[in-house]
Amino acid sequence: MALDLEDSPAMSLTASLGSDIVIRDETEIARYCRDWHGDVSSSAVAVLRPRSTQDVAACVKACHALNLAIVPQGGNTGLVLGGIPDDPVRQVVISLERMNAIRNIDADDFSAVVEAGCILSELKDAIADKAMFFPLALGAQGSCRIGGNVSTNAGGINVLRYGMTRELVLGLEVVLPDGSILNGLSTLRKDNRGIDLKQLFIGAEGTLGIITAVSVKLTPYPDQVATALLGLASLEDVITLYRRARRDCCDLMSAFEFMPPLALTLAREAIPDLPLPMSGDYPAYVLMEISGSGLVDIQDLMERFLEGVMEDGLVLDGTLPSSQAQAKNLWLIREGMNEGQAKRGAHMRSDVSVPLSRLPAFVHDAEQAIHAALPDCICVSYGHVGDGNVHLNCLPPSDLSAAEKAERIYRSKTVLNEVVDQYAGSMSAEHGIGRLKQMDFDVRLPEAKRKLLTAIKRAIDPDLVMNPGCQLNLSPES
Repeated sequence: MALDLEDSPAMSLTASLGSDIVIRDETEIARYCRDWHGDVSSSAVAVLRPRSTQDVAACVKACHALNLAIVPQGGNTGLVLGGIPDDPVRQVVISLERMNAIRNIDADDFSAVVEAGCILSELKDAIADKAMFFPLALGAQGSCRIGGNVSTNAGGINVLRYGMTRELVLGLEVVLPDGSILNGLSTLRKDNRGIDLKQLFIGAEGTLGIITAVSVKLTPYPDQVATALLGLASLEDVITLYRRARRDCCDLMSAFEFMPPLALTLAREAIPDLPLPMSGDYPAYVLMEISGSGLVDIQDLMERFLEGVMEDGLVLDGTLPSSQAQAKNLWLIREGMNEGQAKRGAHMRSDVSVPLSRLPAFVHDAEQAIHAALPDCICVSYGHVGDGNVHLNCLPPSDLSAAEKAERIYRSKTVLNEVVDQYAGSMSAEHGIGRLKQMDFDVRLPEAKRKLLTAIKRAIDPDLVMNPGCQLNLSPES
């Protein structure tokens, strides 16, 4: 509950920073303390909404003077509770939502400098007018913000061609835990002057500082895009098709997603009027996209590739959209599948990765293990084939009580992580650690890595005020 006493920390923050920056009203605070799915709600001492990097520095110094911890927040679309406070008496949320300017777009340099609160889709739209493209593509791109994307090293559907967010960042501006400002907004592609400090903050989820601005790498706008939805006989055939697509389509392939037959049913449950151009009779589906610009004929490349794999019997059926609207509908199947799962109630959501060559065997073994432990639950496995990233979710029966669902969610996660460990995989491929996965991360942390991470945290944030409980759970005595 937010404090409202005359001598409260919230009043002190208002006196120091002004009412324009400080939110103390509990009703207003609530929307910053609820996760994207609405599963978790908390509170905070206050929410601070700076308008500039200097404001952020002042906020950090004011919190430090009051011995308050800081939870940085972007668009609050994260899935692992990294931006949700868990100590309403000691923690303050610093929201970057008002720092949303695009500071510069350089068409010749193929770069842009944007503030951390800039919404991803707004950046993409702004540079599209200049025939440039920022390839990070997420379902939440209409509400997620660049600072959060960088802080979580976000993935998405284009990783196989362009890499994770880390590969798209040229430089950072960061407010450190003592309120000082690290200005590293270079757009140099080559800069080998010692340790690359920006890498410390990419994927750190706000535990080492607050990212206030980012310089990003741009590419030519892909004005030719070909999309296909394909039906295959097995997940093994999906991997074979991917291997062949990488060979025949080279680096022009920008997305390669696999989905189960249930995806079509779930998408229709979420979007009843969604047209489905294929039946749900195939054991596996692939949503594939190749894109490019200039002199390459992308549509011809896609047609020639599909002609070959269908002649060989690798692809059983497929559809090529004849318009952008039809292509968008194909992607709505992928997005609607997620919404359909949410409509069935609370469920176990996962974000794991395994070696690409072992993906079919992993999915089989993980689903079998969960079915053996929880025969009344449904597994839904889908993901990004090109980077071995699987979202294997577990849906409990809808008629169970909240407590019974929570028990099944916990057990399915435990079983899944055991199989991930057997495959030498990762229990967090693209969503981060946050608070939700902190314990699972901690028990799997090798001692050498633990020592390094702890040393870095204590060197940069000796008072442990930056997003405590996220990623590492350190105490002043430990």
